[in-house]
Amino acid sequence: LRHSDHMARLLIVHHTPSPHCQEMFEAVVAGATDSEIVGVDVVRRPALTVSPAEMLDADGYLLGTPANLGYMSGALKHAFDTCYYPILDSTKGRPYGLFMHGNVGTEGAERSVHSIAGGLGWVQSGADVIVSGKPTKADLDACWELGATIAAGLMD
Repeated sequence: LRHSDHMARLLIVHHTPSPHCQEMFEAVVAGATDSEIVGVDVVRRPALTVSPAEMLDADGYLLGTPANLGYMSGALKHAFDTCYYPILDSTKGRPYGLFMHGNVGTEGAERSVHSIAGGLGWVQSGADVIVSGKPTKADLDACWELGATIAAGLMD
C-alpha cells in the first residue's frame, strides 16, 4: 500500500446496464464508503472508460458485470484488454472482489474474470456475489459486505 500520507484507493470498475446490476453496484458502493472505513478513497469507473493509469493508481479493485452468454460483459473485457499489459507487472498481490448478475450459466463468466485477475496476480479478497433475477435483501447485504470487506482491507 501507499505511504501514510496518501489515502488508499479502491477502484470500482463496473458495467451496470440493468436496474438489477445498478442495485448491486449501489450496495457495493455503500459498503465501501461506510463511515467506519477511513483513509480509503473509493473511485467508481465505468468499464468502458477506465484507463491503465487509474488501474495503476488503485490499491484494490471491485469488479461488477453482468454475465452474458457465459462470459463477462464485453465492457469489462474491454477494460481488461485496454489495461492488462500496461499494469501486468505493477499490480501483483492487490486485492479484488467480484459482483455479477446473470440469469443462467454464470460459471463461465466467473471463471473468465478470475482467470484474468489471476493472470495479473491479483488476490481474491472477498466472496463473489452472484445474483440471478431481482436482488433480494440478502443479495444486497452480500454486496454491501463485499464492498466493505475490500475497502476495510485497504485501511492502514
